[in-house]
Amino acid sequence: MPKNLVIVESPAKAKTIERFLGKEFQVESSFGHIADLPSKELGVDVENDFKPKYTVDKEKKALVKKLKDLAKKAETIWLASDEDREGEAISWHLAEELGLDKNKTKRIVFNSITKSAIQKAIENPRDINYNLVNAQQARRVLDRLVGYELSPVLWKKIKPGLSAGRVQSVAVRLIVEREREIEGFTPEASFRIRAEFKTNEGNAFAAKLNKTFPTKEAAESFLKENIGADFSVSDLAKKPAKKSPAAPFTTSTLQQEASRKLYFSVSRTMQVAQRLYEAGLITYMRTDSVNLSNEALSAAKSAILDNYGEKYSQTRNFTGKSKGAQEAHEAIRPTDMKLQSPQLERDQAKLYELIWKRTLASQMSDAQLERTNVKIKASTHNEEFSANGEVVKFDGFLKVYLEGTDDEDGEEQEGMLPAMNVGEPLQNVFISATERFSRPPYRYSEASLVKKLEELGIGRPSTYAPTISTIQNRGYVEKGTVEGAQRKYVQLVLEDGKVSDSQLTETVGSEKGKIVPTDIGMIVNDFLVTHFTQILDYNFTAQVEEDFDEIASGDEDWQEMMKNFYKDFHPNVLKVEETAERASGERVLGTDPKSGRQVSVRLGRFGPMVQIGTVDDEEKPQFASLLPEQSIGTITFEEAMTLFELPRQLGVYEGEEVEANVGRYGPYVRFGKKFISLAKGESAFDVDMDRAIELIKEKQKADAPIATYEGKDVTKGKGRFGPFIKWDGMFINVNKKYDFDNLTEGDIAELIEAKKKKEAEKVVQEWPEEKIRIEKARWGRHNIIKGKVKVEISKDVDATKVTLEEAQALLEKKSPKKKAKTKAKAKK
Repeated sequence: MPKNLVIVESPAKAKTIERFLGKEFQVESSFGHIADLPSKELGVDVENDFKPKYTVDKEKKALVKKLKDLAKKAETIWLASDEDREGEAISWHLAEELGLDKNKTKRIVFNSITKSAIQKAIENPRDINYNLVNAQQARRVLDRLVGYELSPVLWKKIKPGLSAGRVQSVAVRLIVEREREIEGFTPEASFRIRAEFKTNEGNAFAAKLNKTFPTKEAAESFLKENIGADFSVSDLAKKPAKKSPAAPFTTSTLQQEASRKLYFSVSRTMQVAQRLYEAGLITYMRTDSVNLSNEALSAAKSAILDNYGEKYSQTRNFTGKSKGAQEAHEAIRPTDMKLQSPQLERDQAKLYELIWKRTLASQMSDAQLERTNVKIKASTHNEEFSANGEVVKFDGFLKVYLEGTDDEDGEEQEGMLPAMNVGEPLQNVFISATERFSRPPYRYSEASLVKKLEELGIGRPSTYAPTISTIQNRGYVEKGTVEGAQRKYVQLVLEDGKVSDSQLTETVGSEKGKIVPTDIGMIVNDFLVTHFTQILDYNFTAQVEEDFDEIASGDEDWQEMMKNFYKDFHPNVLKVEETAERASGERVLGTDPKSGRQVSVRLGRFGPMVQIGTVDDEEKPQFASLLPEQSIGTITFEEAMTLFELPRQLGVYEGEEVEANVGRYGPYVRFGKKFISLAKGESAFDVDMDRAIELIKEKQKADAPIATYEGKDVTKGKGRFGPFIKWDGMFINVNKKYDFDNLTEGDIAELIEAKKKKEAEKVVQEWPEEKIRIEKARWGRHNIIKGKVKVEISKDVDATKVTLEEAQALLEKKSPKKKAKTKAKAKK
């Protein structure tokens, strides 16, 4: 038995560490937290100094027993969870739940999983840092109090099943306020002047007028002033300039740059970075620090000298600007700068290369530039055109990397200008006046939202990704899908002494990929802002983060912080629950011309809807659901009334009714019991019978059997996971090895037999006469299955030894619950 037991929080980390330690060490994983607040109760004793009640989840009990047994046999236990507050809390819970002897327990931390870092950590163990533990407890308890007390208020006042969170609700507020700014924005038009000139040598370049004109008439008048004008260079200035590299990555800047350059979501970035860290390739990926260790500075310098030479090297120490940086030891960097392109799966390779380049560039020389500004005068008026150019004299860090930007204005990059002299005459090719509209603020992307949260001091590196995932999962915000609308604009062009006038179109208002609030998100936000001003206040939320930092440094007592917060918060919850009116976001749109009844839009049990009439009317109200792209806040009366035209009866085909309607997945045609989605851009209001029949025939052709196997039909289709065939109720994916459009009988037999074999291998036990089987599931678990009833077996039960009687008993327990749920749904 090894003398040393090392406990880390992830299996991947355990696997990497095992490579560096000898036979005297056994490395095990806790699979994250082994203890937490209970899921079905508050779990905080507010009367007893907010003492948390920690419980071990039933799924972790077998693991805890295993670790406890191993700890008893080991001479030394090394707690090696991550070096941040969450990691410190994991180590503390392990010490408490395993009943570890303090004399044989050591806490070690390292910010990279390398042999030298781990050996150094083992040589310098420490005790558990209870200040960090208390900071984590404070966050966990405060967030539990806020969520547990606010959520029931939302169920009562808005809709069952809603939830609130301290940081998440503030993030939603940012998104809602930005949307309201956009909705309330009125674009103003003006005309921008652009021109193209040529030198005597025939080299063309672009210039602009640093002035706009408010109307088409004013712009046209200016263009006419240039007819017959002589143009010449009135001024030419050249200035040296320099560009410096960006600091090495923090969690926030990595998320932003991976979004800009790799199009990764924030959560994807963190998943990939976690894998790189656990493989020992990068330092810890949750950090506010831009600092690099002396070892890293030396390694970067060596890599620059080897690859680019002395003139490209410039050692730099960066200072962070982040509010209340926590546990900030080092920036995110490769553990070995000599390793430029390790063999990795695609996403990991991309992110690693980004980190490697950013780290190297941060230690490289400034880029030396020369910026040129040329002014051009006309003989017929006093306005001056200007042209700017930029020449890179020495590329410096630009040889490796340039930080991306979130600028969406689409302005052209400055390029080189041809050689010119003051007084030199220029030939005008054309001058254009283009109508341009002022732009509303941009919607947040995931990365720009992280940037804003960081600027406000809200959240910390470990909270950005889960915050964004949570507000999307709760349905308060979503990724926009609207491509935008067409807008007309005017362009005037002076060319060959004549002014021409043309009308062009541009796409505006695209929200694709950006974060937009849903109706429910806006209603919940408005309710919380109205009744819980302090919780939704940006400064308060940032102050709470600073309090956590104070607790982490030992300068504040976490229970005192809880008392100060709760004494105002709890009474306000009770008051709101008692006195606040229900919120549905209702807007009265007008009066139904047929019945004279009120038409309103509001949030209903099944989502946003239009309602004709009220509950006080003798006649029951009529309801229609909003389309996915419509919103309670912006729908018009005319748009609302159109919704009552659905479903549209199109006719009868092959003895079945055909109608057009809109469902949760968009517009569709219903043919009997078949639902056929309309193509992108098609509307349920416009589709006619001919188009419906065309779609029905396509569906019939697609659904027609392509073969039979063992006397049963084989059909094929395409789903969210790609092409598939369907046989005997089984969906079988068809990979690229096969020609999906020309599957042979041999291909079909091979695919079906492979699937049958795979399904058979999943079965651990079965009782055919009872139609009961036990199958392998994910994560080493097993399910008992009978028809559509599925029961998961506890992880610590041996699935191969479950008897028929035990299986039946577990299925019986599940069945009444399922019946009860069905009855409850029917009643509703």
